[in-house]
Amino acid sequence: MAGALLVALIAGFLAAPAVDAATPAHGHALGAADRTLLDDVQRAGVQYFVEQSDAVTGLVRDRAPNHHRAPATAAASVAATGFGLTAWCIADARGWMPPGEAVRHVHAALRFASEQLEQSHGWFYHFVDSRTGRHAAGSEVSTIDTALFLQGALSAREYFGDAETRAYVDRIYRRIDWHWAQNGQLTLAMGWKPRTGFIPYRWDSYCELMGLYLLGLGAPEHPLPAASWDAWRRPTAKIAGRTFIQCAPLFTHQYSHAWFDFRGVRDAYADYWQNSVDATLAQRDWSAAQRGRYTHWSPTLWGLTASDSAHGYRAWGTPANEADDESDGTVVPCAPGGSLPFAPRDCLATLHAMRDFGGGKAWGCYGFADAFNPETGWVGQDVIGIDVGITLVMAENLRSGLVWRCFMRAPEVQRGMRVAGFRPTSERQVRVVAVRESRRMNAGS
Repeated sequence: MAGALLVALIAGFLAAPAVDAATPAHGHALGAADRTLLDDVQRAGVQYFVEQSDAVTGLVRDRAPNHHRAPATAAASVAATGFGLTAWCIADARGWMPPGEAVRHVHAALRFASEQLEQSHGWFYHFVDSRTGRHAAGSEVSTIDTALFLQGALSAREYFGDAETRAYVDRIYRRIDWHWAQNGQLTLAMGWKPRTGFIPYRWDSYCELMGLYLLGLGAPEHPLPAASWDAWRRPTAKIAGRTFIQCAPLFTHQYSHAWFDFRGVRDAYADYWQNSVDATLAQRDWSAAQRGRYTHWSPTLWGLTASDSAHGYRAWGTPANEADDESDGTVVPCAPGGSLPFAPRDCLATLHAMRDFGGGKAWGCYGFADAFNPETGWVGQDVIGIDVGITLVMAENLRSGLVWRCFMRAPEVQRGMRVAGFRPTSERQVRVVAVRESRRMNAGS
């Protein structure tokens, strides 16, 4: 009975409306200014995927200039392509593309990924040539980037539901050899290179890895054993008065949640939804406490996650202690953007403040700059596809729950959640799901 109730919960019988409910999935009504801001952010994000996807392969470039439409030269990112597959669903649902256009983009990307994109044992490379699909120099076969692609592919399969999309996604999913990527251990290797083999790092401590493991547990071929879910560490930290499972960059608390709906469920270890809420609010409060160092930081101007900086790319975030603090006053819009469903009021206030910064210096043709420093005036010149993507997807989850509702219908996703031991967080949740399921059954009889 408990298993059936969990399936009912995660399959979406607590249904969210199609798009833009007056009271969205999180229960906090959006004002007119909020809806305008989210429209602007999402439309700009969709434009990135329209303009930075190769017309033939559907592969999405890793980054592009944000203040002028110069030709992008960056390699394609498999993870950004996964976000792009979900972006087409959002654009179609909101009527921002002509009928049939979004699914055409989906078919192009999935056809190429299924038939021509370079892979090993079913796993894709991190960075690839956008036209040929061959791996970029030095790039590794990446388990996490393949998972992000697959999450986007599954959301497209469940949203569009057509035979062509389904066939491509099923082929891509079935050929992934999860046991090979374990390389003799319970956890998964981060990557593999043709000349040197597996890289020495593993997905063995809490971060963006949850989606990767859940997809492996639910896989139709070569699935991971249940013990792999228990094999990675969940270290806690106390920051700004909150104790939670910690990883410093805020994206690590967001990426799995972009597709997997963890609301109302938990496993034997944690309520991961509440954990991401705590991680978000801890960063807000920690950032506000730094105002003596950074005069512009406040409860309404904050945000650290891996991003560009004036001195190159930085994997920074909320530090667990002073020794880990790499901040320099830079703020990153996709930090609050990717946490919109966790703390809507706080994240929306911060995005409004960022939009107002410096008369719009931090806003360009694809929306927010990847990062900017209000202390020095530095503004990043590029946007990064995965940062645009997480903001676009989480804005939609905030507004309607569309991505969650579609993705969680996938039987592989439901199986992965069951194998990992997820269950409703409370007896009340069990009762609510039981009532919804009973009503659904009666309506169908």
